[in-house]
Amino acid sequence: MSEYTSLDTLGEFGLIRRLQENIELTQPSTVVGIGDDAAVLEPGQKQVVVTSDMLVENVHFDLTFCPLKHLGYKAVAVNVSDIAAMNAIPTQIVVSLAIGARYTVEAIEELYAGMRLACENYKVDLVGGDTTASRGGLVISITALGEVEKGKAVLRSTAQLNNLVCVTGDLGGAYLGLQLLEREKQAFLADPETQPELEGKDYVIGRQLRPEARMDVIHELKELGVHPTSMIDISDGLGSELLHICSQSRVGAAIYQDKLPADQQTLETAEEFKLDPVTCILNGGEDYELLFTVKMGDYDKIRNHPDITIIGNITDAGEGVRLVTPSGNAFPIKAQGWNHFS
Repeated sequence: MSEYTSLDTLGEFGLIRRLQENIELTQPSTVVGIGDDAAVLEPGQKQVVVTSDMLVENVHFDLTFCPLKHLGYKAVAVNVSDIAAMNAIPTQIVVSLAIGARYTVEAIEELYAGMRLACENYKVDLVGGDTTASRGGLVISITALGEVEKGKAVLRSTAQLNNLVCVTGDLGGAYLGLQLLEREKQAFLADPETQPELEGKDYVIGRQLRPEARMDVIHELKELGVHPTSMIDISDGLGSELLHICSQSRVGAAIYQDKLPADQQTLETAEEFKLDPVTCILNGGEDYELLFTVKMGDYDKIRNHPDITIIGNITDAGEGVRLVTPSGNAFPIKAQGWNHFS
């Protein structure tokens, strides 16, 4: 007898009730959560920011190497990252699932366990959503809401001439983690008896499977009295995101190759795959770090921050968006990051 429960056994409403049992509401702005036709929120005098993200099986994730609990966590984190990029505080999420026939109740509970863990870490309430059947694989759609004080939201379109260009954390690791996982998947498919060669690669694999939204830096910037002039999260690659800011702000930028932050394991893995680490940093994507600009006067406030790197400056639009090498040569940056329709 199977130890797993088919979705047919519970039905949609039974599944919702079962998942709801473990949902705890903590946000003061949440008046009514799961269980009615709609959630009721009361944010008070602040502005509300809303973002939505969809993850599709075999397009955005591969369950051959992505545990469901990690997937649930990541699904929440990537939405919180968008809220962070607006300089806002996440408050609620709404989760909708299209579930393939092969999934059991226990599998969906494992997915939700990861979501609940992320909600706890980011202090977010899960307040509703929808479930339906899928004739294909699993589809996860999450809408996240956040709050920001009036006039404090940070946009992509407001970078200013001579601003400093900054990034959080390090870049390129998530892309190389994906390369490792894809390599080991192919090895497994060729020989199911083979053992994965992932020793010493925990960091880059973690960057791919369970990224973190940088809400910590948002809180720290506020404590430092630094208000970014523009901001975006790095989901599609540093080059692509920098071009978004420059295009929408009608400015140019110069970033310096020797300032681009990368973890040692990222550099070693790039060498192992015979990949240029700069290309991985610029075009890899899925790092979910923050790219932002600040006024030159904020330099002293951030220059010693252990998780912020100043990588360049905003220039006149006529100068373009350039990568400057240690020898002083400048090359135009082109968007070569993740294309959702390729």
